[in-house]
Amino acid sequence: MTQADSYDILAGHYDAAYANKQFLADIPFYVDLAKRAGGRVLEIACGTGRVLLPIARAGIAIEGVDNSAAMLAVLRASLEREPREVRDRVTVHEGDMRRFRLGKKYPLAIIPFRPMQHMFTVRDQVDALATAAAHLEDHGKLAFDVFYPKFEMIPAGIGQEVLDLEWAVDTAGHKIVRRYFRKDSVDKIQQTFTGTFIFRTYEDSKLVLEETDPLKLCYYTYPHLQALFLLVGLEVVEEYGSFARAPLDNAATEMIFVLTKSRSG
Repeated sequence: MTQADSYDILAGHYDAAYANKQFLADIPFYVDLAKRAGGRVLEIACGTGRVLLPIARAGIAIEGVDNSAAMLAVLRASLEREPREVRDRVTVHEGDMRRFRLGKKYPLAIIPFRPMQHMFTVRDQVDALATAAAHLEDHGKLAFDVFYPKFEMIPAGIGQEVLDLEWAVDTAGHKIVRRYFRKDSVDKIQQTFTGTFIFRTYEDSKLVLEETDPLKLCYYTYPHLQALFLLVGLEVVEEYGSFARAPLDNAATEMIFVLTKSRSG
């Protein structure tokens, strides 16, 4: 059993882990936004292309930016398996979502599947949103999502290891990966928690590989996000509590926003 660099681990397992139906609910939402945008789309923190590729397959030109070379390597390998017309719609850049500038404007920028929750300070949060706003056309839109925090659950289960995902590596099912999660700490003041993903690979029920990947996420309240929007000069045009466009209320599971540059800003 070995341990590898955490980005390599995350990149290597990402597509298989998030191919589960529960993680595909956001794709139709973002593809629909892209279709309605009427031009090239910018995806910030595109990772391995889980959302980027469906948008390109829908006939829409899209540029992706990510700071992980390992994740982008997986994306580029996936692109090689796509038809030429899909490959031709995609441009990929390596860059930090807090600082990159492409010198272009887009009718739509998206930050899907919670990259904003990897921005741990107000300065980083403002900088990331400012980066997105800087790439919007005058009437362009920014869409992103974060989870709706369940405050009773955040401090629960510290130190406990829980099986959260499992998938087969081969079609015969002789080799499977089980992903466990252990929450390690909670910082209520900074609104963050840390944990560890543990990937265990089994061949014919025998453990042959164990890998670990650290996780740190921040969480937001609704007023916190509203304050960030004011600081950056963004205003909400749509908000939802699910990717089925349910209201953002006490039953929400997500906080999903579509924003544009503020008229007053």
